[in-house]
Formats: sequence, structure tokens, C-alpha cells
Amino acid sequence: MLGIGIFTNFVVRIEMIGMELQNFDSLLGQVSGEHVSMAGAVCKLLLSMVLGAMVGLERRHKGQIAGMRTFALICMGATLAMLVSIYIPEKLMGWTENGDPGRIAAQVISGIGFLGAGAIIQMKGSVRGLTTAAGMWMTASIGLAVGAGMYLVATVASVLIILVLTLLELCEKRLFKGKEQKIVRLKVNYIVKDATMFHQLFKEYRVHISDVFFRYDYTLGTTTINFMVRSIDSTNFVQLFNKIHDTGNVLSLTLTNEVNN
Repeated sequence: MLGIGIFTNFVVRIEMIGMELQNFDSLLGQVSGEHVSMAGAVCKLLLSMVLGAMVGLERRHKGQIAGMRTFALICMGATLAMLVSIYIPEKLMGWTENGDPGRIAAQVISGIGFLGAGAIIQMKGSVRGLTTAAGMWMTASIGLAVGAGMYLVATVASVLIILVLTLLELCEKRLFKGKEQKIVRLKVNYIVKDATMFHQLFKEYRVHISDVFFRYDYTLGTTTINFMVRSIDSTNFVQLFNKIHDTGNVLSLTLTNEVNN
């Protein structure tokens, strides 16, 4: 009797495992299938959340306001838009000629521009957030790929984004080591008509001027000049600023690094 009971329990366990495998195969079929299903949609949203959070983690590590939550929501939102875009013609139109599975999803690419613009900060010649905005656009595209069932492509794209944001940054720092772009902001108490004197001072200290921006305030009679410069690490900006101050009527001098991340 004991042997029969053990055998019966063994058979029951085998049947349960078989049912679980069938359920798993059914779930896998829903996830990888072309049609929109509840289980498949949930798995796609979870995957897009993970992939978006991966990219957001790197951005947050760089001190950007847009971090894991922002990028995860962007990726999930794009995935949901793709799912809805497929679901409507599939369920309501029956894949008729009027059905366009890319109609709603196409608006994600243009709509993400609003978030990207919000991530870019322009500060009188200095720009921050371009890389983050590009990352948002790319993350939205990854979400669309997940929604369309392109799991491998979406995963590879996420890994490539992280490699671009980390490895290529290291390459840029090595290639341009000691030649960082800086911004010298000069404000003087008169209207500047000729900036040759300042150019000569920068040249004396081997500071290359790549661009210049002028802002005139005729009410107060002041001029603000933003010099986009490249210099080596050994450049003595303290002495340079003292020389500029000695020219007279200098209200303020500011040196900042151009940050584009």
C-alpha cells in the first residue's frame, strides 16, 4: 500500500509539472506572439521598465535630474503606446485596410521632443542636457521596440546606450585631455565696440577663442561677453583675469566649464 501511495504521489507531481510546463509554454507564446494579450502586455511593460531604468541609472549617476524613474516611465509609456497602436486595428478593425498599427506609436517620436526640450538647459552660451535629451529619444524608441515584440533588439540597444554614455565619454576625455572647453563671461561698464584687446590677452596666455557672444544693455551702458575658449591645464586664469581687470571698468569675470551631458 505504501508503494502504491508513493507511486500515486509521483504520478500526481508529474502531472502538475506537465500542467505547469504547458502553462509556461502558453505564457511564452503570449509574450512572443504577434497579437496583444494581457500576459504579453504585462511582460513587455515590465521589460521596458527594467531597460529604461538601466539607462536612467547612468544618467542619475552623472547628476542629471532625469533619472531612473523618468527613463523607466518614458520607456513604459512608449511600450504602452505601441501596444495600443497594435491593439486597436487588431481588435476593433480586424486588421482591415484602414488599420495602421504604427499610427499611435508614430506620435511618440515627435511627442518625446517636449520632454527632451525640458531636459536641455541653455545658460548664456552654455548648454546642458543634450545627451540626456538624446537618451530620452532613444529610450522611447526602445519602448516602441519592446511593444512591437523586438526584445533582443531592444535589449541590445539598451546595452549600446550605456556603452555610449560610459565608454565613449572616457574616450572623449582621453582624446581631449587638457583641452577642455570653457566659458569666460566678462561684464564691463561700457559698450564694447572693439574686442581686439581681449583677444590679444587670451592669445598671450595661449587660450584659443572658438566663439564669442555679445550682450549689450544700452539702458545701463554695460556689455556682457561670453568667450567660448579652449585651454591647456597649465593655463593661469588668475593672472589672465588680473590682466583683463587692469584694462579698467570690469564689473565681473566668471570662468565655467562647458558641460554637455
